Amino acid sequence: MPRPTKCRTVCRFPQTLEFIPADGGGEKDAVTLTIDEYEAIRLIDKEGLSQEQCSQRMQVARTTAQKIYDVARRKLAVALVDGRPLRIEGGQFRLCSGRQRLCGAAECYKQEIYQQFQKSKGESTMRIAVTYENGQIFQHFGHTEQFKIYDVEDGKIVSSEVVSTNGQGHGALAEVLNALHADALICGGIGGGAQAALAAAGIRLYGGVSGDADAAAAALAAGSLAYNPDVRCNHHEGHHEGGCGGHHGEGHECRHGHCTD
Repeated sequence: MPRPTKCRTVCRFPQTLEFIPADGGGEKDAVTLTIDEYEAIRLIDKEGLSQEQCSQRMQVARTTAQKIYDVARRKLAVALVDGRPLRIEGGQFRLCSGRQRLCGAAECYKQEIYQQFQKSKGESTMRIAVTYENGQIFQHFGHTEQFKIYDVEDGKIVSSEVVSTNGQGHGALAEVLNALHADALICGGIGGGAQAALAAAGIRLYGGVSGDADAAAAALAAGSLAYNPDVRCNHHEGHHEGGCGGHHGEGHECRHGHCTD
């Protein structure tokens, strides 16, 4: 029986999930770069880490990191030379929450966010976050400056407060929600990258919603919120980070292309 593939620890999702040649790529098949292959490229080619350092960050053997990197470089070459679209999705990985320093990095921006925004909640409490501005649902997730947080018990809102994002950029907003222990997010538009990060953190997305924030949160608590499950944000689409998935953390295994308990 083959040995199960070990999950590769990934710090963050890519902000842009698809690249298309200026001529559209014609009828050419897209090249798919997996999330873990993207992470190897980011760490080695952008951050300037060695393959040994990359393997430590991704929590895999050096030879495994080298193989991931070599495959990723070949895929990038094919996309560039042949003029084919490039998509980033899938792979064998787990997303680092920042609560444990899994990668061994000397500095971890996620740990700083977690320490700054962590907010305890009861075991039976559902926590809803809403992109917020002047009582309304702010329509661009990647540019929101505030979240309004609602705690729900037995289908009713029992408390709420407005939390400033303190200037955290679009790429860190999903981490802020993770630190806040949000279970669900209500928003207007949201990019594909951000959707991926939210899903990996186990945060359910209710997008395409507008109007009064309190009313929307109450509707979700009651199970009657109308939302768009196929929402996309075209406002600076490539600048959002996010996604779908489940809780990924220390001690999980990889099965069928993702990490599971």
